[in-house]
Amino acid sequence: MTQTYAPTYAAQRSWLGRTEDFLDDKGKGAWIAAMVVGFILFWPLGLALLAYMIWSKRMFKSSSCSKRARRGSITGRSTGNAAFDAYKADTLARLEEEQTNFEAFLSRLRDAKDKAEFDQFMAEGSKNDDDAQKA
Repeated sequence: MTQTYAPTYAAQRSWLGRTEDFLDDKGKGAWIAAMVVGFILFWPLGLALLAYMIWSKRMFKSSSCSKRARRGSITGRSTGNAAFDAYKADTLARLEEEQTNFEAFLSRLRDAKDKAEFDQFMAEGSKNDDDAQKA
């Protein structure tokens, strides 16, 4: 018995598209390094990369946002295993809740530090005012 194999060919991206995907995977630092190398080798190439980075909003995009966007595309895919998909959804929801709680904790911590610094500043200011009035 022979099996027939029908290969499916995915559309190949050009070398430029593959390079763009590679740099996107490495992050903003790789784009900046490529731009610097472009300026060193041939300044119009570096200028073109800079213009492309600004035009495509790669220069101003934070890496955490791009990671979240990539994670969002991964979470939407089903593996075909319902139990694993449910476990993955529960785990991701728990992790997102933990991240939100941790970010709230950090915010409260920063606020407490700012308040302590402000209170110290005000105490020093009133101490200096008292000293000036006594003299």
